[in-house]
Amino acid sequence: MYLTRLQLDLQNRTTMRALSNPDIFHGAIESAFPGERKRRLWRIDSLAGNRYLMLVSEDKPNLQPVQAQFGFPDRPWLTKDYQPFLDRIQPGSRWHFRLVANPTCSGPGDPAQHKRGKVYSHCTVAQQKEWLKQRSGKHGFSVKENEFDVVHRQKFSFFKSGAGHHKVFLSAASFEGFLQVTDAELFCRLLVQGMGREKAFGMGMMTVMKVEGQR
Repeated sequence: MYLTRLQLDLQNRTTMRALSNPDIFHGAIESAFPGERKRRLWRIDSLAGNRYLMLVSEDKPNLQPVQAQFGFPDRPWLTKDYQPFLDRIQPGSRWHFRLVANPTCSGPGDPAQHKRGKVYSHCTVAQQKEWLKQRSGKHGFSVKENEFDVVHRQKFSFFKSGAGHHKVFLSAASFEGFLQVTDAELFCRLLVQGMGREKAFGMGMMTVMKVEGQR
């Protein structure tokens, strides 16, 4: 597994269009991996006034076309082997986390017709926090109510490219705070496979940093 970071050029019109239309980033990222299509996680991060494309992938990416579209010619992307970091995660360890996700719930379906219920976005901060708490156990971690929050929220509306060309509406919630690992295997799977819906559009990727003072 690989973790990659590319700084985005915010003076570039194509970059600014892509920041409001995740399907543009999705198409560009897919072009960085020849051959069989696989699940990749990505998201946009903000740090010290800069914006970055973050990417987790099974294969090492060639982001030259992505850099040409959205980045700086003199600031190449950085890729590192993610596995040594994943191998250090242990049950009981505490981490500072950041997650951008699409919190949703499903309405009642029709079992007689084998139809699933309509999917709705959680709109309030309380609903979004509860969504994360309810899913934490199956992903190998626990969170406490007063140790994490929703720090940013954004809505997207765009036309999806390809067959159908239909319009997509989605809500993104950025979570930050502290968590404790309860199951290292499940948690590492979360870090490489993501959480929730709309991963193709930059949702579901969690990253963690070591809590200061912890071995």
